[in-house]
Order: sequence, then structure tokens, then C-alpha cells
Amino acid sequence: MNFSWVTLHVKDIEKSLEFYQGILKLPINRRFNANGVEIVMLGEEGKTKIELLQDGKSHIVDGAPGVSIGLDVDSLEQSMGYMKDKQIPIQGPFSPSPHISFFFIKDPDGVSVQLLEQK
Repeated sequence: MNFSWVTLHVKDIEKSLEFYQGILKLPINRRFNANGVEIVMLGEEGKTKIELLQDGKSHIVDGAPGVSIGLDVDSLEQSMGYMKDKQIPIQGPFSPSPHISFFFIKDPDGVSVQLLEQK
């Protein structure tokens, strides 16, 4: 079994794209409309994707309590500086072991995104 993607129901797909593509630099893999539902798949070919889905009908609750999306970064320090420059509030950094450090940010719908550096 292979983990293919995680789906995020979003309020405004353009704002979500500004965040995931513009700020986090995830490439658009596919973008299409299926029966009035706007869908964007983000991520590199052959790797796990983030699927943004806007249908205008979903009952979106801010955030996803107890859930976070983890993304690897090359440098935690540079990523924190970049987020501060973009005026995106961060929570952390945390380093629960000598092998990993991370911090959290929120996407436009309040989903926690964990940016982590593995050593």
C-alpha cells in the first residue's frame, strides 16, 4: 500500500494556492474542475500529494484539530526567517530529540503545517 495524498477542503482555493504554492513552493501537479468542484493536486510527480478541494458546499471547520501536515525543509533557521519575512506567525521551534527540529504555521483555513529539519 502506498500513501498517495491528503485532501484538504478549503474555503478559497486561490488563497490556499498562495500559501501552498506561493509560500511553501509546492508545485502544481494537476488542476481541474470536476462537476463544479475545483481540485488542485500539489507535489512532485511520484511523491505524496496535497489535494486542495473547493466545492462551495463543504462544511469547513477552521483547522483540523489533532492533525498536522509535515513537510521537510533543508534549513529550519532559514525557513523560520522566511516565514517571519512573510509575516506568518510561527509556533516553536521544538527539538524533541537531537535528530529533529520543527515549528508550526497555519494555512489559510487554520490547518497546522509542521516544517521540520531532520538531522
